[in-house]
Amino acid sequence: MAKKLTSTEIRKIIQSNDVIIGTEKTLKNLKLGKVDKVIASSNCSEKVFEDLEYYSDLSQAEVIKSNFSNEELGVMCKKPYSISVLSILKGV
Repeated sequence: MAKKLTSTEIRKIIQSNDVIIGTEKTLKNLKLGKVDKVIASSNCSEKVFEDLEYYSDLSQAEVIKSNFSNEELGVMCKKPYSISVLSILKGV
């Protein structure tokens, strides 16, 4: 948990990079070592956050806890649902 992100930075990440939305897909790609960064919402469940930290340590991915709730992340991604976890693929 190195730094906090602003809404502008998150929007740039979403527009310019290959982003994976969702906890299940993020955990799967973390296990495969394909993820560079993980962004978790401020109200992401503690169990999910612990799993993200564990698998990110194994794959040397950075985990960032945002200041935004899952509803706000959903709006930023222009999705009609809440998003707790975003991840950015390596090599993008």
